[in-house]
Amino acid sequence: MMFTLSSLSNSALPITFMLIWCSQISAETRNPGRNERPPCQAKGAEVLYGFATSRLNLAEVASIDICTGGFSSASSGSVPFFANSPAVATAAGFLYISNSFIDGGQGSGSQILVYAVDQKNGSIAQIPGSPFFFPSPASIQGLATTPDGKFLYGADDSGNIFAFTLDSSTGAPSSIPGSPFSSGTNSQLVVDPSGKFLYTTDDDAIGSVLGYKISSDGALTPLPGSPFVIATPTSAGLNTQPYGIVDTGHFIYVALSGTNQVAAFSVSSETGALTGVPGSPVAAGNGASYLSVLNDFLYVVNPGDGTVSAYTIKSSNGVLTPIAGSPFGSGGETLAIDPSGQYLYLGTFKGVQGYNIDPATGALTLGLGKIGEQGVLDLTIVGRP
Repeated sequence: MMFTLSSLSNSALPITFMLIWCSQISAETRNPGRNERPPCQAKGAEVLYGFATSRLNLAEVASIDICTGGFSSASSGSVPFFANSPAVATAAGFLYISNSFIDGGQGSGSQILVYAVDQKNGSIAQIPGSPFFFPSPASIQGLATTPDGKFLYGADDSGNIFAFTLDSSTGAPSSIPGSPFSSGTNSQLVVDPSGKFLYTTDDDAIGSVLGYKISSDGALTPLPGSPFVIATPTSAGLNTQPYGIVDTGHFIYVALSGTNQVAAFSVSSETGALTGVPGSPVAAGNGASYLSVLNDFLYVVNPGDGTVSAYTIKSSNGVLTPIAGSPFGSGGETLAIDPSGQYLYLGTFKGVQGYNIDPATGALTLGLGKIGEQGVLDLTIVGRP
């Protein structure tokens, strides 16, 4: 199967990847022996897409063997852009990537690249009109979509939130009236699983979370009580520098890169208001950044020391408890969990390394997946039937 990533200009060469899809592999085939686990019954396929976070402009793509967590095929190449944040995918089959640029032909600003994902084999092709340009001072960073795939939002560290409607047939974004919506300086955002609320980190004097109600046309209205300040005894007088943010539907967790912590809030399902969770924030590693949630486990990557801090989430109140053996890994700056929930992939300065997730404890152990040799990648994993 061929994977082709179209170039942004006629002068840039396209790159082509070969993917071999995962088939069902018995335990005897993988590692013969009497003490093997039952033959793998996993069906479907998963594809990992990685795009460089720097101007190295590297790309990696790999098909994930769901039975082992390893890569059945992986290739790398160059692309004429770098990613500001992990790409987001919609159920309609489109992949969205943000990038800030300085270019003699386009000036400076941001762009959103849109790719159509082949539902059968995972290959992607840039849609007509992509990339979509937004002139300076736009600096679009993290992206998020509503669960129904109708709306796309972009955090803007110049002090706005960009909002778009998405064409379900073509994937093309169109600006929502009133966009961009005024906000604080923000880099990452998240849409509540209900589709009713949007939350974004705000790197103001202390650090806070901004909350918005999403109207039927996708427009944003600030929630009563917003911004929700992250003020703690350990961060008094300091900017917590909130960055990564995740929303479980009941609780919101925010990585505090300035104070090496994770803050926790409970979410009102009626109003969207946030209330601090008892004991919040908890200690994390150096420079806490991106987060990922799997059931009752929370993971945060710490680029300052390269580790992954792992926690169990108490379902009744959202309280975080470090998992035995945490922190895990090394050299990490980004992370992603595969749709099957078995593997965590860590984007390191030497490529991507996979880890196995213990379903009972959430602990991580070194896995089989390993691709790349240089450059940190923002990671997105897409599952296919």
